[in-house]
Amino acid sequence: MKVGVIGGGAWGTALAQVAAAQGEPVLLWAREAEVVTSVNSDHENKLFLPGLRLAQSIRATSDIGALGACEALLAVTPAQHMRSVLAGAPAIRGPLILCAKGIEEGSGSLLHSIAREVCPHAEVMVLSGPTFAHEVAAGLPTALTLAATDQPLAEQVRARLAQPAFRLYLSDDVAGAEVGGAIKNVLAIACGVVEGRGLGQNARAALIARGFAEMTRFGLAAGARRETLAGLCGLGDLVLTCSSTSSRNYSLGVGLGQGRPAADLLTDRRTVAEGAFTAPVLHRLAQERGIDMPIVAAVATLLAGHASVDAVLESLLSRPPRAEAQ
Repeated sequence: MKVGVIGGGAWGTALAQVAAAQGEPVLLWAREAEVVTSVNSDHENKLFLPGLRLAQSIRATSDIGALGACEALLAVTPAQHMRSVLAGAPAIRGPLILCAKGIEEGSGSLLHSIAREVCPHAEVMVLSGPTFAHEVAAGLPTALTLAATDQPLAEQVRARLAQPAFRLYLSDDVAGAEVGGAIKNVLAIACGVVEGRGLGQNARAALIARGFAEMTRFGLAAGARRETLAGLCGLGDLVLTCSSTSSRNYSLGVGLGQGRPAADLLTDRRTVAEGAFTAPVLHRLAQERGIDMPIVAAVATLLAGHASVDAVLESLLSRPPRAEAQ
């Protein structure tokens, strides 16, 4: 199974490294000419994953049409560009594995819905879980969820990608795998705010727990299963991204907590903090569906610059008491 990777950022490069672990050829598509040159000439992605020697069987290209020779594609392009990139990619009838996390701003759609619309003949899957690209690329132990409706084909994909230190657990809950990955980005921003404002570890732990309750409420309403949200692609990913400055979303939240304007923080970034795009659309969807998500609402308010950190915190802390299960 020849694998192609759509997206030459850190995560796409790390997944290419995994797919090439046994010397198999992997084609990596990147927009950036310097990435293509660096990978092909120096076997390193100096722009997004410097210092890591890449497998010689990885070849990079800026011609997305070249991916037509691949039997399976890993789509790692940022969520807000997924529709346009897939529309420009060659038609695929095999596995199309979505590795980005987010919700499309305009439509409010999860990425698997977009992929099925744009690539109707592909078998859409979702790969999600607690992962930092540099650790995966370095071969450190990692476990993820691979969600697909076609389980026999998912077994083939797992056999092609899995390594002793890259464990894949199968699920047929595609929506659940996506919901967890999208919402945890927003909650990671909130946890970063707690850190940046110096509110302590107790507050962060409480926020993770209450944030997980919000994730569960939204996920169940979207057709996800509770056990999926409690697994690697939900709770597992939430814990990771809410506790490390290696998370772009957490780092964004730290800056917000320190009083820096969201616009300045986002302008400074070469890589995308998907939670900044997901928060407003998630807040809108929650309101439309009558789902109580006060932490998500608070993050959306901060990102929009509609209130200060102190005002948002006061609003959260003044909410009336309620039963924990609600």
